Amino acid sequence: MSAALRDAPDTLTRSVEDYLKAIYRLTQQGGFATTSDIAQRLAVAPPSVSGMVKRLSEAGLIEHVPYRGVQLTAQGRRAALRTLRRHRIVEVYLMRFLAYDWDSVHDEAERLEHAVSDELIARMARAVGDPAYDPHGAPIPTAEGDIEEAELPVLADVPIGATVVLRQVSDDNPAVLRYLAAQGLVPGTRLSITGRQPFNGPTIVAVGGRERVVGRDLATTLRCQLLPPERATEDAI
Repeated sequence: MSAALRDAPDTLTRSVEDYLKAIYRLTQQGGFATTSDIAQRLAVAPPSVSGMVKRLSEAGLIEHVPYRGVQLTAQGRRAALRTLRRHRIVEVYLMRFLAYDWDSVHDEAERLEHAVSDELIARMARAVGDPAYDPHGAPIPTAEGDIEEAELPVLADVPIGATVVLRQVSDDNPAVLRYLAAQGLVPGTRLSITGRQPFNGPTIVAVGGRERVVGRDLATTLRCQLLPPERATEDAI
């Protein structure tokens, strides 16, 4: 394993890894993660978060700024990325070799990410061809501790008339993933935004010659790559 991720603490508890991963995801676009944000994401009580924040700060894994929230330190970021790499490699492996569906693989990976060794992850990554993305389009951290952090617009903000490629979907809700699959809204799919209802209404998209209506809440979870006009008529990627 690389020096970058090898330098991350290797004796962290499952709870600590979950907290660091949650804080990373809450702050990956910049800013701070608040106690309430973390509590909501992990479905725990705010007083429990306050206690863990104190422990993580004392361990040098996060920086706590009063009245603003927390951010990962360099050490905490390395630990969070190592957990994310485990999780996302496991997801790819389970789908590729064990026929898991993309709506069930997340929960399985949540359990396994804390148990598998870094050596096993390295072997699994090689077996699946060192993928850059997980089944839901999220970037996989490299063994060197690097990760693609492109700022992709959400579907709800893409202007009418634009053509995009759907790149990433949220993996938090299995029912939503099943719905997206049934609608053909999976990473790599090209979409044309044909309309949007006013007052935070749904977005209408064309997928493979058929229109789909995507509600506002769902459209804010779908991250897209805008295609330039000259590529709007090309074959789907």
